[in-house]
Amino acid sequence: MTVDHLNPTPLWEQLAGILRERIRAGELKPRQVLPSESHLQQEHGVARGTVRRAVKALGEEGWVVTIQGRGTFVAERENWPAS
Repeated sequence: MTVDHLNPTPLWEQLAGILRERIRAGELKPRQVLPSESHLQQEHGVARGTVRRAVKALGEEGWVVTIQGRGTFVAERENWPAS
């Protein structure tokens, strides 16, 4: 699953939704590091700013936690928002 450049939904929202679903599905597990910005850029054909905005939104929602100098990790399941 990747972003649809013809879809009117902003690319960062699409990417955040894709990552959210990967977390829910267990493809990305709690405490696991998120793929790197460059990997997500290449995988989805988007700009670095798009990746950063998507990851920031996931952090604000409680799906991921960023630790300066270490990376961004999937949050513990009990911290995930109710779906």
